[in-house]
Amino acid sequence: MNTKTADSARWIKRWSIIALAVLGIALIAAIVLLRTPDKKPGSITYVDQGASWRQVDREAFYTQDQGSRVIPLAWIRALDGPNGQPFLADGLTRYGYLANPATDTGLPIGFTSSGPLGSEMMGMTCAACHTRDIEVEGQTYRIDGGPAISDFQAFLSDLDAAVAKALATPSAFDAFATKILGAGATEAQKRALRGAVDIWYDRQHTLFTRSFPKEGWGLGRLDAVSMIFNRLTGLDIGTGPNGIIADNIQTADAPVRYPFLWNAARQDFTQWPGFAENGNDLLGLVRNLGEVYGVFAAFSPQPDPHSIFKANFLVGNSANFDGLGLAEGLIKKIGAPRWPWSHDRQSAERGKRIFDLKTAAGGCVECHGIAKGAMRFSLTPTWRTPLLDVGTDTREYAVLARTASTGVLSGTGIPLKRLGPKARQFDILATSVVGSIAQNYWPFHGKLTAAEAMSEAAADTFLKTSLSPIQASLLNAYHLDAEVPAQGDTSGKFRYEARVLEGIWAAAPYLHNGSVPTLADLLKPASQRPVRFEVGRRYDKTAVGLAATQTGLHATRQTTGCDRVDSGNSRCGHEYGTNLTPQQKLDLIEYLKTL
Repeated sequence: MNTKTADSARWIKRWSIIALAVLGIALIAAIVLLRTPDKKPGSITYVDQGASWRQVDREAFYTQDQGSRVIPLAWIRALDGPNGQPFLADGLTRYGYLANPATDTGLPIGFTSSGPLGSEMMGMTCAACHTRDIEVEGQTYRIDGGPAISDFQAFLSDLDAAVAKALATPSAFDAFATKILGAGATEAQKRALRGAVDIWYDRQHTLFTRSFPKEGWGLGRLDAVSMIFNRLTGLDIGTGPNGIIADNIQTADAPVRYPFLWNAARQDFTQWPGFAENGNDLLGLVRNLGEVYGVFAAFSPQPDPHSIFKANFLVGNSANFDGLGLAEGLIKKIGAPRWPWSHDRQSAERGKRIFDLKTAAGGCVECHGIAKGAMRFSLTPTWRTPLLDVGTDTREYAVLARTASTGVLSGTGIPLKRLGPKARQFDILATSVVGSIAQNYWPFHGKLTAAEAMSEAAADTFLKTSLSPIQASLLNAYHLDAEVPAQGDTSGKFRYEARVLEGIWAAAPYLHNGSVPTLADLLKPASQRPVRFEVGRRYDKTAVGLAATQTGLHATRQTTGCDRVDSGNSRCGHEYGTNLTPQQKLDLIEYLKTL
């Protein structure tokens, strides 16, 4: 080999090595990036929630319309907030909602704009209450599907007050109307606007003032079941022009923390008391439709003697059935968030052994492990979700026992659940949700002959014998024991769902009513848990939950003990793991970080 040839070979070899090294470094960097949370420059670190959860899915989840219609967008843009600034000046972040720079509406994550250009309605979607930021050492971490730290009651109360202020005097309304209609608006246009605003205020003011408890739900909590019941039975089924039955609206005094959404579609039951069956897309639609009726979907059912339900549930119904299906598809993609910091592997391995024990010394797996649940017309079985009475706050069961006048729905219903002049609010909701879905998807089942319409038994028989098994399963989507336990009952009937604990580290505060700030506190007897604590975004990586001191938007939560287990704020119950040694508790918590 001559000198030039040798030099050329050495040159090729050297650069080949360099190229391989660069390629290797690139591959290592790619692997690191895949394992590192996605950081948005300058502000937010997106925690790893699985390969199926992409940025395009996240953005769709934040804005997917489901049919909620809170208020015309032009109206809220024209309102003044409590400080005299435009109501939307800060994008509602003062209530804990999260800014959404991907939209040009000025609305935060989970708030939607839908409808014809110039007549858009502001609505809400599940992302408003199920997207969370936590703060550690000055960095913000985003948890999609996590329980929000927001104040829904404060938002609605201020919205109510802002509309009242716009209506208070002729000059105030004229200024409000000019912002919406323009300086050249006619008196007829202003009168029409005034009439529409009066109707909105009459309905919503009635709902808010009768529903909201004086003490307030506080950050990160909402009495969702009461608000769904109150919204539907109080505003939508009256015989008057505004649909109001004011006496149906009762104080919403059983606040619960927002549940996390990852794996929601996989569990056996949903809702804290487990009254909604789960496991296929139809049952998911039932769950989500009930939710959207609670967050201001338009709903005005009318009697119809020729319907098998004796009602038409689709008149004036704004529920976006396609949008609800898309939202459920997005929820299925949200993976449990992975702990984004380091942890002690040896301690976690010891903690796993404690978690997997089937004795009093551990035993978490019996209630919270992944186990096969029911098969409900799906190729994939659910995850078992045991419903257990573990001595926690019972207040929500008082809500489930409430009754109401049925208004225009008297005499309507589904087989074996016909509504009389009064019924449980639960049964009114079940009838409305099931009837809406059945009429939307199977209209050919909806009409009876004149002779059949005369007989409820004929209608029931027709429906039960003509539906497919999957359609028939819809009739049992909501189930509740015939007798809801009364407060003070000691029969063990105050049962709440025990969920699989994947991502539990990101779901503080704990228990269904958010009465325990950290996992470390949950492993203490109720008598030793904090009587009061601060709720906010600052996070404690050691105790796993809310930091003891909070900055920014925060509030103090006052709890009660086991002497007031029906208060809605009791920290009592779920005294499992309380006898573990301090080291065992640390090991168990370390393992829970890895789920």
